[in-house]
Amino acid sequence: MAGKPKLHYFDARGRMEAIRWLLAAAGAEFEEKLIESSEDLDKLRYDGSLVFQQVPMVEIDGMKLVQTRAILNYIATKYDLYGKDMKERALIDMYTEGVADLGEMIMLLPLCPPDQKNTKLTLIRERATNCYLPAFENVLKSHRQDYLVGNKLSKADIHLVELLYYVEELDPSLLANFPLLKEIQFQSLGQEDPLEDGMATHSNIFALKTPGTEEPGRVKSMAEVHVNLHDRSSLGSPQ
Repeated sequence: MAGKPKLHYFDARGRMEAIRWLLAAAGAEFEEKLIESSEDLDKLRYDGSLVFQQVPMVEIDGMKLVQTRAILNYIATKYDLYGKDMKERALIDMYTEGVADLGEMIMLLPLCPPDQKNTKLTLIRERATNCYLPAFENVLKSHRQDYLVGNKLSKADIHLVELLYYVEELDPSLLANFPLLKEIQFQSLGQEDPLEDGMATHSNIFALKTPGTEEPGRVKSMAEVHVNLHDRSSLGSPQ
């Protein structure tokens, strides 16, 4: 059995959260290695673990991967969440970059100077409701399928759902006019059987207790992934 991926990051959502979402949706068990001090970060830098001297870093399949997009693309390829051919991958990349554009604006909002925050928030609302959310709604409407690409779950869907929850946290009313986007938050993961190599959902974060038992049930929707991620006591708001 392959070893569990090890996630090296701070005690925050930040740029690691999309990686957590992707692993969770894939049903892959992983370990969090929290960086709790400057000494922890220095140790990773000095032992050569960080090619570009920064995190997130994920240990997976004998590699120490950095750069968020590289990590996400590897995980998506490994767990068949990256389309069946070049055309599908191009569409997945296109939608993922759109998600990243709006997500970056939201992620950086807490770092904005107080006197600029209202202006930035207004811009985010405008771009969300007039550009990004209508674009994704129209994609789903145009092909009348459950997922963005190829009628199969891909990393584009997972990143989109993560973004939608951030949008809801910012202002729930922003999703009011986008019924298909609200539906995709509860879309099935489409994976009923255990994955190869004995991978299972993370027992402490993603496994749900079956009512009246101590047995975990398999996470079946992206909404359930969000609930379990959001309820973790160790991780705070996006940073």
